[in-house]
Amino acid sequence: MPGILYLIPNTLGLSSHEQPLAHIIPAEVQSITARLDYFVAENAKTTRAFLKLINDQHPLNKPLQEIRIAELNINTDKKALPQLLEPILAGADGGLISEAGVPAVADPGANLVRLAHAHGITVKPLVGPSSLLLAVMASGLSGQNFAFNGYLPVDAAARMKRIRQLEERARNEKQTQFFIETPYRNTAMLETLATTCQANTLICVATDLTLETEAIKTQTAARWKADLAGGKTPEFHKRPTVFLLLAD
Repeated sequence: MPGILYLIPNTLGLSSHEQPLAHIIPAEVQSITARLDYFVAENAKTTRAFLKLINDQHPLNKPLQEIRIAELNINTDKKALPQLLEPILAGADGGLISEAGVPAVADPGANLVRLAHAHGITVKPLVGPSSLLLAVMASGLSGQNFAFNGYLPVDAAARMKRIRQLEERARNEKQTQFFIETPYRNTAMLETLATTCQANTLICVATDLTLETEAIKTQTAARWKADLAGGKTPEFHKRPTVFLLLAD
């Protein structure tokens, strides 16, 4: 009988060693994680660091060096996915862990979850932080109708065109549109949003969610444009940020 594939949330980052893990990851989730000895992870190094934090509160079932961690990232060939499920198909429980936040959402782990279902493996999602859902919650924009759009084009002209498309969709469907950016390009993204969107379109910038340095602000494109012109750029360079917009 196959084991269970647990979808284990990771932190969104820790501001300091003093920030309690229990404030971010529920004790029951930590307990389940601690008893597993097989993980599929986006990044083995960050997963080991996460397991060390777990071990501080809930001793791991095995020494960390004996725990098997297989990597699954954007470079993993789909042909390799069946091999990642072999220990679980053999009866062992396993955990899927993203580099940050919940796995299988804006994360390559979704393909493994789909394959697990195809093999009749029980999939159990565990409670934890999702920057995307937290951003929608805190934005003040529509939480009834929203769509995540991943990354927008890097090319400036293509990015502006995509933003106009999303703004039009937001207006027509009353739907919050949100997306993420490579952190070092946050300023360029906000500048493009502020100058491309209609003046009364609402834009939310949500940075470092769940961290001590968390910052969330929603205002019109016109207000963001004025702030940027006045040198009031958010302190979000190289910090994980979610961008949201809603047009009237």
